[in-house]
Amino acid sequence: MEGSLLFSVFIFLAAACVLVPLSKLSGLGSVIGYLIAGVIIGPYVLGAISDPITILHFSEFGVVMMLFLIGLELKPKELWNMRSRLLGLGGLQVGASSLIIALVAHYGFNHPLGEAITIGMALALSSTAIALQIMQDRGMMNEVAGQSGFSVLLFQDVIVIAMIAALPFLATMTGYGAVIDSAHAEDVHGPEGLWWALSIFGVFAGMIIAGRILLRPIFKIIARSKVRETFTAMALLLVIGAALLMNWLGLSAALGAFIAGVVLADSEYRHQLERDIEPFKALLLGLFFISVGMSLDFATLAEKPALIFGLVAGLIGVKFLVLYVIGAVFKLVLSSRILFATLLCQAGEFGFVLFQFALTEGAISAETSTLLTAVIALSMGLTPILILIFDKFISPLFATQSLTGEPPIDEGSRVLVLGFGRVGQLAGRLLHTQNIATTIIDNDGDHIDFLKQFGHRVYYGDASDVDLLHKAGAAKADVIIVAMDDRDKVTQTVHEIREHFPKAKIVARARNRGHLFDLLAEDVDFAERETVRGGLAMGRKALTYLGFSEDKARDLSDKFLEMDFKLAMEAYEMRGDMEALVSKARRGHALLKETLSGEANYMSHDEEEDDNN
Repeated sequence: MEGSLLFSVFIFLAAACVLVPLSKLSGLGSVIGYLIAGVIIGPYVLGAISDPITILHFSEFGVVMMLFLIGLELKPKELWNMRSRLLGLGGLQVGASSLIIALVAHYGFNHPLGEAITIGMALALSSTAIALQIMQDRGMMNEVAGQSGFSVLLFQDVIVIAMIAALPFLATMTGYGAVIDSAHAEDVHGPEGLWWALSIFGVFAGMIIAGRILLRPIFKIIARSKVRETFTAMALLLVIGAALLMNWLGLSAALGAFIAGVVLADSEYRHQLERDIEPFKALLLGLFFISVGMSLDFATLAEKPALIFGLVAGLIGVKFLVLYVIGAVFKLVLSSRILFATLLCQAGEFGFVLFQFALTEGAISAETSTLLTAVIALSMGLTPILILIFDKFISPLFATQSLTGEPPIDEGSRVLVLGFGRVGQLAGRLLHTQNIATTIIDNDGDHIDFLKQFGHRVYYGDASDVDLLHKAGAAKADVIIVAMDDRDKVTQTVHEIREHFPKAKIVARARNRGHLFDLLAEDVDFAERETVRGGLAMGRKALTYLGFSEDKARDLSDKFLEMDFKLAMEAYEMRGDMEALVSKARRGHALLKETLSGEANYMSHDEEEDDNN
């Protein structure tokens, strides 16, 4: 039963469901919960899962999905604006860390030069999965410290390609000898030489062309079909396809997914893609962190505890100092510098990959690879604890100082319009006449295309989805207009807005009086029955055709609207008592008729006096 896939899935889910919430509630964070779960179910404690390395490789696809989602948030122009941070911060961090670690390995531990350089390159890399997860949990991705950290991680994802390519050369400087034959090594590294370079150029160009020309019509067709699972399937197809292309070229699958995301960042469908991919990313990343916990080699740790803990402390210390100095060079404020260095001072998952390739090529010995793999896993496991220490003891010292050096980027509008059909268009056009910025969410592909032609800020997707509302800026909106056609969807959306964005004023579209009562029960600020004013306008015009003056018809209409709303509010208060409600409706109808008849006679008398005068 142990070898059963279902049993393994059950073990993973059970460990995550028990330990992650406990870790989160105790203030340790979700990542530590996953790591503890991995340690407990791994081969050195309960032994419920015996092959953590295979699971680790599979779960790395969660990192691929995370890079795709991050790419969706970065438009090509924004990525270009990051070039100084990308090359400056990233280049300095990788170069300085690799150099220092390689010198220590060569002169301090007597490793051959080629092996020392391999060790320096592998340990210079940080954990994309852990650092980005922490940055996203803390809402740092639109802040200077978060963007600086992301720039370093992205540079590392790119430079790892060159590191892998350099391993055969470094292997000639060690004398260990390759573990596999050259034919298989060629398969590992993919096409080589000029053909390899041309293949990379062709694939990247193809991805850009496909993203700009082919994918939008495909997404439009899928959106029109209204089959949501097809959209999810298409999103997964994109990520997996980009990863397969990169693997064929011998490049980082995460890099391919990131490029695919950037290509689609300008698409109106990007937020629906985010929503569909997010659950898969979250589960696979959780599995990745559990796998890291399982891969902690307690046998090696028990043999050489002082050496391993000393190497971990030395690695974190060196990388922290390098990152701190680089942060100072790029003028990050002191608190941001410390947080930036703490986030990235661990080794990362690409270190596992690089050591695996290095062992294959003969650029590192098996004993060194085993030892340093334990160092990488342990340093990754310590990162969330270091962040906790920062939050508890260091951050309070800078309570009056911004952690970012500048405020977060605010991309929100004052008004959100959810649903841009007949009702939403009228509300939006009125606001537009006063130059009031609006953000629109709609799930109609034709509406999206039309709105983009006029430069509107628009999102495709389900307006009741809380994540999409967050991305559209609902937390900073003053007013949210809920104007979808579907009655139940309007009620559900009002409920979600009131629960998650209590500061916003909610203006909603009601289908009828019963729907109005439902919206009032959800504490809506204002609800307009969509047919009332149109019906009254027709009744008002009919009165003029029957001899009533324009002013009299308008006054009667306004009075009717006022009394009808008052009666509706009274009916709402007794909505649980059907007998009293029916009785009240009858009395209200009689009162309304009596009042308006008197009003009409009074206005007729006034008009006759005016005529006599």
